[in-house]
Amino acid sequence: MRRADFEAMVRDMTRELPPEYFAGVAAVDVSPKTVPHPTRAEIYTLGECIPLPTGPESGDEGVQSRIVLYHGSFQALARLEQGFDWRGEAWETLTHELRHHLEWKARAGDLESYDEAAEQNFARLDGEPFYPLFYLDGESIAPGWYQVDDDRFHDLPVGEVPARVEFSWHGAPYAVTVPAGATLPLFLSVKGVDEPPPGELVIVLRRKPSVWDLFRKGTPPEHHEVDAIRGG
Repeated sequence: MRRADFEAMVRDMTRELPPEYFAGVAAVDVSPKTVPHPTRAEIYTLGECIPLPTGPESGDEGVQSRIVLYHGSFQALARLEQGFDWRGEAWETLTHELRHHLEWKARAGDLESYDEAAEQNFARLDGEPFYPLFYLDGESIAPGWYQVDDDRFHDLPVGEVPARVEFSWHGAPYAVTVPAGATLPLFLSVKGVDEPPPGELVIVLRRKPSVWDLFRKGTPPEHHEVDAIRGG
């Protein structure tokens, strides 16, 4: 299905739902992006409910979200599944993300943590100081995987810096070489995976939690770009 036809179908669907359900929904958009699942092959994120910062004084009623359906992900699944039900999948995705918005309105406090994670991620991208564990306040999308905006973070607590890290992305094995002399905490922006996320794929190596964390002075994280090796 062409993107224009998909957008028209989604617009029609929004008119079939009670208008009060969309209170606080700033927009329902269709994106051309393809969003692969971080660990499962042939699985794609079809949509998201993205919280929009409105300030702590806004209260529950001021919570706003943007719902996005990913046309590229629908196309990817349609190529894999014969007789793919575009309308059925779009309806399920739209109503699922709308439920997320209504749940967020009921738990407005959770949005403040997500907003702070997004702010810290902006600081990281701009080369400014940031809190190393900010991504843990993002959305948990798979065991050990977190999402903040378009970026995906793989959390790996370690006892010491390894020379090599093996991981799985979208069902395929990969490995990266850790730069010599690197220290913890360490952010590795991975390049070269098949079907990358819309933003960055970042492996975060950090010390395993211990009681000494209460006394250890925080160390600014290192940040390196590394190339992925398919097959580990």
